[in-house]
Amino acid sequence: MKRPLRCQCGVVQGEVDVRRSAGRAVCYCKDCQAFARFLGREAEILDRFGGTEIIATVPRRVRFSSGFDKVVCMSLSEKGLLRWYASCCRTPIGNTPRDRKIAYVGLVRQCLAEADDEMRRSFGQHAIALNTQSARGDVPSTPAAMFVGLLKIIRNVAGARLKGDYKDNPFFARDSGAPIKAPQTLTPAERQALHSGR
Repeated sequence: MKRPLRCQCGVVQGEVDVRRSAGRAVCYCKDCQAFARFLGREAEILDRFGGTEIIATVPRRVRFSSGFDKVVCMSLSEKGLLRWYASCCRTPIGNTPRDRKIAYVGLVRQCLAEADDEMRRSFGQHAIALNTQSARGDVPSTPAAMFVGLLKIIRNVAGARLKGDYKDNPFFARDSGAPIKAPQTLTPAERQALHSGR
C-alpha cells in the first residue's frame, strides 16, 4: 500500500510504501521543536505541548517523483541528525542519521498528504510519546509502546544492513554514501537561539 508524500506548495511530490513502518510517534524533544522554528512553521508542525508527529520507516520505502532538486537538509550540530525539508515552501520531510547504514527515516506528518482517519488506517494510532521531559505540559510517557517501536526499528535497520538494502536511500548517493545535499550546519549560537525560542 502506498500513500502520497508532498510539500505544502506541491512542488515536491512522491509516495511512501506503508508496509513495515516501525510506528507512529510524537516527539517532544527540544531539537524537533528547534527544527520547527528553523522552518518558521512552529504553529503548524508542533502540537500544543510542542510535539512533532513522526512516522518511522526505512528510507527505501520513500520515493520522490517530482521536485527532488528542492529537497535539502540542515543539522543542528556537526554530529546531529540530518533534517530534510522542501526548500520551496519549507515543509519538513523527515530526519535521518548521518550514516546511511542506519536505515531509518522519521517522516514528519506535514509531508504526508493524508487526512487523520487515513493516517490511522495507513500507519496506526500514534501511541508512542518520545522525550516527554521536554514537553510544554504534562504528557504521559509510554515506555511499553516505545520499547515495541524501538524493536521494530532495530528489526528494520538490521534487515537492511544484512541485505544491503540500506544503499537504496533517496537521501544518500548510492555510490559514495554521502548525503545528496550538503547539510546546512548551524552554529552553537544559532542552535541556542532556536532552542530558546528566539
